[in-house]
Amino acid sequence: MKAPSNDTQWYLIQTKPRQELRAEEHLRRQHFECYLPQKSTDGTTREPLFPGYLFIHLDRHQDNWYPIRSTRGVARVVAFGGEPTPVQDGLIEQLRQRLAQQEKSASQSFQPGERVQIRGEGFEEIEAIFLSNDGQHRAVILLNLLQRQQRVRVPKHYLNCCSACREG
Repeated sequence: MKAPSNDTQWYLIQTKPRQELRAEEHLRRQHFECYLPQKSTDGTTREPLFPGYLFIHLDRHQDNWYPIRSTRGVARVVAFGGEPTPVQDGLIEQLRQRLAQQEKSASQSFQPGERVQIRGEGFEEIEAIFLSNDGQHRAVILLNLLQRQQRVRVPKHYLNCCSACREG
């Protein structure tokens, strides 16, 4: 890979239908840095987060863009007004962090009866008891609400191991 200059930015590539992996492979063979965000569908199978698209890191002035158009699997560089439009580095970093967090959460397996903490959207480290998985992305927990225990379904990525709960 080339040493990055100050002019390198991420751009969006539209791929031919269902050829994201092929496009990524052939672009990497040409020494382009690519990022194909993927999500896990069943714990083993992965699929593109944005079907038909991948990101490429290019120097607008130094890199040769011409081979990209004829690369296997590539349909075009996404452009507006005839100019390739850069994608903010922050967006790429957010995607990487969010997908890494989801992978981490998906890889955590909780045992029935295990204490967990709920974090996210309106939850502030609330403790609960894990009861069971409810499909691939959700879990059933036992939550103490208004002096009563309630079964609640929540996204698995809201759950964290509760090491303090284990100690107490």
